[in-house]
Parts: sequence; C-alpha cells; structure tokens
Amino acid sequence: MANITASQVKELRERTGLGMMECKKALVEANGDIEAAIDELRKSSGLKAAKKAGRTAAEGVAVSRVSEDGKFAVLVEVNSETDFVARDDNFLNFVNVVAEKAFADQQDDVAALMAGELENAREALVQKIGENISVRRIAKLQGGDDAVIAGYSHGGRIGVLVELKGGTEELAKDIAMHVAAINPQFVSAEQVPQDVLEREKEVVRAQSESSDKPAEIIEKMVQGRIKKFLAEISLVEQPFVKDPDVKVGELARKAGAEVVSFVRFEVGEGIEKEEVDFAAEVAATAGINR
Repeated sequence: MANITASQVKELRERTGLGMMECKKALVEANGDIEAAIDELRKSSGLKAAKKAGRTAAEGVAVSRVSEDGKFAVLVEVNSETDFVARDDNFLNFVNVVAEKAFADQQDDVAALMAGELENAREALVQKIGENISVRRIAKLQGGDDAVIAGYSHGGRIGVLVELKGGTEELAKDIAMHVAAINPQFVSAEQVPQDVLEREKEVVRAQSESSDKPAEIIEKMVQGRIKKFLAEISLVEQPFVKDPDVKVGELARKAGAEVVSFVRFEVGEGIEKEEVDFAAEVAATAGINR
C-alpha cells in the first residue's frame, strides 16, 4: 500500500473541495494516484469535475515570434526560480536571444537549440543571477500558403499561438486571446483522443447508474453529458469570450476561416512547487526547536 502524504491529501482537497477523510480514503484505495482518486470520487460522490493541479515550481516567461507573412511561429517557455528574476533585464535578454534563435533555426528541440553557445550563455547567467535558469519547452507552427498564424501573450505568463486557414491576423489574435482565457484542450471534438473519451464515459456512466433510472434513460443521460463534455473542452464549440452568443467555430466560419491548430503555454504548469516554511527554515538555522 502506498504511503499517503499530507500534501497529497491537501492537493486532492484543493482540487475537489471534498473532506479530508474522504480524500484520504480515496487516495488509499487508488494507491496514491491522485488522478485515479479523482475519477473514483467523481463516480461515488457526484463530483462533477476537479480543478487541474495548480502547484508550480517555475516562474519565468512565455514568448512568441511570428513571421511577417504569418506562416510560421514559435512559442518558448524559459523558467527561473523566482518571479523577481523573471522580471530581471538580464533574464529577459536571454529569453529574447533564445526565442530569436528558435525562430531563425525553426527549431523546437530544446537540447538541439541549446547545444553550444546558448548553453554557455545560460550557465553564465546562472552564475551571475544565482538562480537556476532553464529553457523548458518550444513549440512551432508551420502553415501552408493560406495559413494565418498569430500570437497572444497575457502578462508574459501565458503564451498562445493560433493557426487559421484563411481569415485575418486580427481574427487569429482574438481567438488566441480566447484560448489564453478559457484554456480549451482540443480544437474540435473529433480531435479528442479515444482514451480521454472512454475515461469520461466511465465516470459519467457510474454517476448516472446511481440514479436508479431505466437503462435506456441512463444511456441518454450519458450521451447528453458526453456531448456537453466535448463542447466544453473543444475550442470551436466554446462561446467566444468577447461575444458569448457566438461560438468560436462560427466566428471563424463567418470570416471565411477555419481553426487549424493552437498551442498554449502557461508558465510552470504541471511542475510541482516546493513549499518552503521560511519561519521553520530560520528557526532551524538558529537552532530553535518549534
């Protein structure tokens, strides 16, 4: 049996809003797997959804570069340990150098990009600033002759690229802003992987079966909730953030465009952040028992 930690229980409580003992029991039954525990809690407690893991270990910035003709773009995330350093001119200058080289080389392989001079520059910056600096990831979009690619940045912490087939740069930027705000997972329902769909169906069916309704009614309930789920995570089915009466796909079609793809980076997402108790750290340094 997995050793369940207080931090795991805390994270599950934050993501589900359920009680401590219920969360601990779910973690024990799931052998410490938080995602599996969430699935089981959704099945047994009627929990509709859970927040994504929000603990992050990285500060930094996400920046993009888009070609003048709107056919090619890169998005880069570079991390620092603190937000203070993320605003430092030396750090930001390094970020710009990385982005420019990734753009010029049309490179999305971090290791290949950093080999040589850039890695030397990173190491020198680490020595100068006194914090670890890392180039975490790079994405690129390469469109055809009818492609329109645009980028959007929200405070430097969220970077988005959107590729349209047809349309205008202004439209692509508007949709990129929507992606930054709403965080869709896929362009359309057709792009949702089968394993994601089956996992959700299993949860929804377990919730529906607890209602004691006839099988045919349960099946209709499942189909209806899956349709809603797909609409919620698909960009083209979401109400446009600047005009909720229009879906993003409809917005694009009215402009003679089609959403082809998007990339969204949020600084530090998915990296666990070590929480430091500074009072305890100071007390330990001073040899004080707390």
